[in-house]
Amino acid sequence: MAQPDEPHPPVVPSCPLPSKTCDVVPTERPRSCCGMALAGLRTAKYHLPEWHRRNAGVCFEAYTTGEQAERGRGEAKHLMKHAAASAQRAQGYSKATLGQRLQDLQFWRVELQKEIMELDAETNLLVAQKLRLERALDATEVPYSVVIDNLECRERRQPPDLVIDEVEKQLMKEADLIRDIRDLLKRTIIQAATQIRSNRIQKENCELDWSDKVETYNIDDKCIGYCTDSTDVQFHPSSVKFEENASTTKSWAQFSHDNISRAEQEKLASVQLRSLINNIIHDASEDLRMQRAAVSEAFDSHCRELDDAKLRLENHLKQILKDIGDEEANIENLKKAIRDKEAFLKVAQTRLYDRSSRPNVELCRDEPQFRLVNEVEGLTVFLEALKRKLMESEQNLKNLEETRMKLEKEIAVKANSIFIDRQKCMGYRVRYPVDLEVASYQQ
Repeated sequence: MAQPDEPHPPVVPSCPLPSKTCDVVPTERPRSCCGMALAGLRTAKYHLPEWHRRNAGVCFEAYTTGEQAERGRGEAKHLMKHAAASAQRAQGYSKATLGQRLQDLQFWRVELQKEIMELDAETNLLVAQKLRLERALDATEVPYSVVIDNLECRERRQPPDLVIDEVEKQLMKEADLIRDIRDLLKRTIIQAATQIRSNRIQKENCELDWSDKVETYNIDDKCIGYCTDSTDVQFHPSSVKFEENASTTKSWAQFSHDNISRAEQEKLASVQLRSLINNIIHDASEDLRMQRAAVSEAFDSHCRELDDAKLRLENHLKQILKDIGDEEANIENLKKAIRDKEAFLKVAQTRLYDRSSRPNVELCRDEPQFRLVNEVEGLTVFLEALKRKLMESEQNLKNLEETRMKLEKEIAVKANSIFIDRQKCMGYRVRYPVDLEVASYQQ
């Protein structure tokens, strides 16, 4: 607020003293030569009129000087009265402006202190959220190691079970999800650290402004207590000037307003970041939970498929083993039948051989001869058929044995796959954290 113009003391006009003029009355006496002889005696003397005029001039000068002095005393008295009133009014106005200034300082000091406390509390909350992010990041290490272990364990499956099945796809998806979540948490931690640093810098700026306000308040409070009876006041002529770097009332208020405004902006950014952190942790926890459920469902479904496939293979193996037993018995029966037919063939051929020794005309193609020849031919046909059947049965037995070996290998592969998926993978997934959001609160 501009100080109103103080009335200036009255100016006493200067009054020049009357000039002393000495008129010399010329004499009417005729000059004579003897007058020259008396000239040396008359030069330093005044005439009577001159003497009167001189006395009158001195009296007038005395009167004028006394009148001027009296007028000066009146003016001085009036000036002292006016100066006293003006000084009292100026001091009262200065004291009032200092009081208003103290109110302004108190207002900004309270506002800054409030802002400092709120910004400090907000920074502490953000530090707690940053700690939650770090704990959540640490909590993702176990799920990631579990997923990588599952993938590495499933690499030990034997062909043909070493396939990219649904479990493999879900595990790869889970690994990618955890990597993305870890990257997001790391970026958010950096963002939170940057916001915490900004909050503390702005808090420091507000604290510096607040400390300046406190110091200024103490100075102005001390100044408002000064009066004419104070013993610690003295002349400071050099203080009646404005410093080049002095601020204006507008820039002074704007400076604190800008500090509070920036503090509010940082506080709002911190609140929004805390909300974002809550959403990130919640969403990441939900995504991990859903993906974990999807992987578990894929494991359960695949294990059921493996169990069904293993059960079917075992049933086929039982049937193959039964077929092998039957085929072995059939081969034995065929061999026995061949041996039996060979015995009949030997008898028939021996008869024909012995009858070929008949002498002369007795070597006749009689009915027994024809019957023996037919018998040998029939037996030979049956023996060849039995041997072919025996060869077929032996080949079937060989095929059955190969099938048995394949079935047993497949069953072993399925058992190995079931062991890896159910015992190794699903058993290790028990260590999976229950909830990432809960883990972020754990010490």
